[in-house]
Amino acid sequence: MRLGVVIVQTRPWRQLAGDFRLMEEIGYDAAYVYDHLTHPTAAGGWLADGFATLAAAASVTDRIELGPLVASAMLHSPVSLARRAATVQDVSGGRLILGVGAGSPREPLADTGTPVTTREMSERFADLVTGLDAVWGGATAWQGSGRSFEGLQTRPLPAGAARPFLLLAAHGPRALALTARYADGWNTYGGWEASRLDPAAYWALVREQCERLGDACERAGRDPGTLRRSLLLGFGTVRPTSSVAAYQDAIGRAGELGFDELVVYGPFALPAADTASDLEVHAEVLAGR
Repeated sequence: MRLGVVIVQTRPWRQLAGDFRLMEEIGYDAAYVYDHLTHPTAAGGWLADGFATLAAAASVTDRIELGPLVASAMLHSPVSLARRAATVQDVSGGRLILGVGAGSPREPLADTGTPVTTREMSERFADLVTGLDAVWGGATAWQGSGRSFEGLQTRPLPAGAARPFLLLAAHGPRALALTARYADGWNTYGGWEASRLDPAAYWALVREQCERLGDACERAGRDPGTLRRSLLLGFGTVRPTSSVAAYQDAIGRAGELGFDELVVYGPFALPAADTASDLEVHAEVLAGR
């Protein structure tokens, strides 16, 4: 089981640099950051740019993989996201995990004051995923349902660089279909409604999502085993880092459901969220792998 950690970029870089190094030293496989302009868990605090933070983190680490969990379709176009991702891929020596998701309606409101519907969010996500595939494939022009590009004259990646690992966050039918067709990996935290479920109901929901992903792969003619499965825990009632036993139990449950990666929140307090944990819990679990 791969283990990943979310390091929310709410601390000044002089502290974050040490956070990334520490998480690499204790053995985490991947470190993830937010890609938001605003978020309830960071209310009242600073939130640095995700991709700039990842590029900086690449310069102070050697092994750990890095990525946004997840890049928001509300903030990026295919070409601009491909450029940011390729830059971090280059700086990190190929360690980027490009997580991409639909994002939140809070982002366009905070950025331009523009409300968006659920349908519009779904369409933007589909455009971002298919447009990214076009950019990585070397297209100079592309037309989506609501976005397009033309006259693109630059290369999608530096010479010798591979395209980043694409991890899609998906819960609904359309997003799962995109995952089955385009992604290297799938991530879920259960969905927004999952934060209100008790642990038994939460695990039942995640099991159902795994089954629906399998159905989407079957319809796409894809072997489900070729898709890495990643589970983010700690946002709702299931808090794996509350103790070593809870963390180990979560690893076991995730493994039983077929997940290849478990991601938890790091031992760093957020301004408006109860996500802090004891560093010793992380260190003991990682040491016992």
